[in-house]
Amino acid sequence: MTAKNSLNLLAILLALVLSSLLPVSAQAQTADATLTPLVNALAPGNFKDREAAAKALGATGDPRAVPVLQALIEGELYATKADGKVVLLEGSAATDPVTGAALGDIAKADLDKVKVNNGLRRALRTIIGQMTLLSPDKAVRLSAAQSVLRDANPDNLELLDGALAAETDPEVKTVMQTARAAIILKTDAPMTEKAAAAETVAANAGRDAVTILTGALAGAPDELKPVIQNAIDSLGRTQAVWGVAQNVWYGISLGSVLLLAAIGLAITFGVMGVINMAHGEMVMIGAYVTYAVQEVIRQNFPGLFDWSLAFALPLAFLLTALVGIAIERGVIRWLYGRALETLLATWGISLILQQTIRTIFGPTNREVGNPSWMSGSFELGGLQITWNRFWIVLFAIAVFLALLAVLKRTQLGLHMRAVTQNRRMASSMGIRTPFVDAMTFGLGSGIAGLAGVALSQIDNVSPNLGQNYIIDSFMVVIFGGVGNLWGTLVGALSIGIANKFLEPYAGAVVAKILILVLIILFIQRRPRGLFALKGRAVEQ
Repeated sequence: MTAKNSLNLLAILLALVLSSLLPVSAQAQTADATLTPLVNALAPGNFKDREAAAKALGATGDPRAVPVLQALIEGELYATKADGKVVLLEGSAATDPVTGAALGDIAKADLDKVKVNNGLRRALRTIIGQMTLLSPDKAVRLSAAQSVLRDANPDNLELLDGALAAETDPEVKTVMQTARAAIILKTDAPMTEKAAAAETVAANAGRDAVTILTGALAGAPDELKPVIQNAIDSLGRTQAVWGVAQNVWYGISLGSVLLLAAIGLAITFGVMGVINMAHGEMVMIGAYVTYAVQEVIRQNFPGLFDWSLAFALPLAFLLTALVGIAIERGVIRWLYGRALETLLATWGISLILQQTIRTIFGPTNREVGNPSWMSGSFELGGLQITWNRFWIVLFAIAVFLALLAVLKRTQLGLHMRAVTQNRRMASSMGIRTPFVDAMTFGLGSGIAGLAGVALSQIDNVSPNLGQNYIIDSFMVVIFGGVGNLWGTLVGALSIGIANKFLEPYAGAVVAKILILVLIILFIQRRPRGLFALKGRAVEQ
């Protein structure tokens, strides 16, 4: 090492010592000034000098050092000839590797590449591994272990063994052990150790296990191939079972969406016998209420975004309920007993509502974001479950139980059931059937608004949103039994699961056609659906 480089290294070490003595706030203010000289020290000298500078950089524990070292491995670091400043070069655009600030276009003639050889690359990988696999942050260690598992580079074996010896968290340790097993399959380890590694990969690698084992099978010795093949076959059988379970979950997820869209229609159709073609537009209005609420929160109260759905739910229910009551009082009440006229009238209302939304919000899709607690996914055994679908299933169950409570435990619910069974007798007993009709239509429309809030989290919010679900909603109601909530629940889940099992073989469009044909055949045998309501009016 030259005298100049030795002085540079001493200056760097002195800066590190001084930075450790500063208060936390002062360290934050001088972080860039401390890290930049360390990065610049990567350029001068020979490979040994660069390795020493990289170790000093890694010793800071600063997470920004990791991408810098990774860029050095990939040959993306250059030093300016004028002052020796290290820059990150992408094309002709240079950026500061510490702050990410743009430095403008720099000609390559004015730069010297910071060169690395294989020995330095191994040292850099070790430093990066030490900063990540040995990080005090569990999330960082877990991410690093998963990265090692994906790469399965034998060069990382020694580093991984050291990290395993120090690891105490069971989750991270399992991933590290699996990564070690995947690496062992690529080495010249003894047969017994490789067989044990194959078993470890099969047990712990999850969805990646078949890929890892299939890759190891090609280069495995003949005596090891049966062991790996048996593990692959066993995983194939297990994944087939989990595949069936995954389709069931997809069906339940779709069924919950259909239940939310159809449950309001079930009580409207069941109590009043109105074929409400504008029901889908109530769903659409609920989705646009969610969009409007999120826009207000984004512009004025961004810290409350995770609570946006809590504000949108009551607003969507109230607005769509009022719209439903207005439709019933203004149009539907003059058309009772004339099913075809109600169909045509509500179809016309649906067109008016769609055009109104287009006029206010425009014809294009609107972005509705997911709160943080509805983003991402998790694994349950071999199932992959997204958080937004999971919460929508729970929400559909909650709405269903709440509606049951309203029908069974409230005076309005008692009057609704009485009108459903015998409208004339209920009227003669003093029940105000026009009021019940209005409240029923409002309740059904309000629930459709709640469905729109939920659907905004998984579907495009557009003026055509409701039209995508109106036919499926009618199928659910007719198949389950008109006006029967339990029939609506069973019908929604049955159609959802059947649809998801048919889709892989027939495609989405043909699957829907087949479901429709099956429902038509079923209705031929049971015209009142799975669970028919009983009562004098129903019998007539």
